[in-house]
Amino acid sequence: MSGGHFNYKQYEIGHIADELEWYILKCENKVPKDWGEDDENGKYVPYVNEEPEEILNRMKEGLMHLRKAQIFVHEIDYYLSGDTGPESFIRRLEKELAHLALDEMVAINQKLGLYT
Repeated sequence: MSGGHFNYKQYEIGHIADELEWYILKCENKVPKDWGEDDENGKYVPYVNEEPEEILNRMKEGLMHLRKAQIFVHEIDYYLSGDTGPESFIRRLEKELAHLALDEMVAINQKLGLYT
């Protein structure tokens, strides 16, 4: 079956999270130059951060909630569609949440310069 109970809306949550993450990266001038925006002459133009740090921190918090929501909706979707049973639902959910937590820890360590 491959899900479909929620008409694949979990991917819309993922797209919102991706857009928010991109905005945060732009505000922090962390967008790689090859991903950046160029002016009409092809020169890289850095984004000017106009968001207060407190706002960016809350956006980052929201981003994590969106990523978790996408995981939950995806796994619930598979369960309700009959693709997973109770044991595999719990196992898959815990695995995906652990991956998200690991990604979050790596990002924090990179920000602190502890991991490159």
